Amino acid sequence: MLEDDVALLACPWCGEAIELYVDPDTRGAMVEDCEVCCRPWRVVVTRQGGELVVSVDRA
Repeated sequence: MLEDDVALLACPWCGEAIELYVDPDTRGAMVEDCEVCCRPWRVVVTRQGGELVVSVDRA
């Protein structure tokens, strides 16, 4: 796992900091559950100039 493929996020429900591994080929939207509170997130993954950009909001 490369450091470039890990995003540090805050859960939009409980605020807990979570490290999310994103496969290098992943792009688009998906649903993930928080490891702490188990509530669903909507995760949007893009790559800009080879740099990983991840945003989350409540699903």
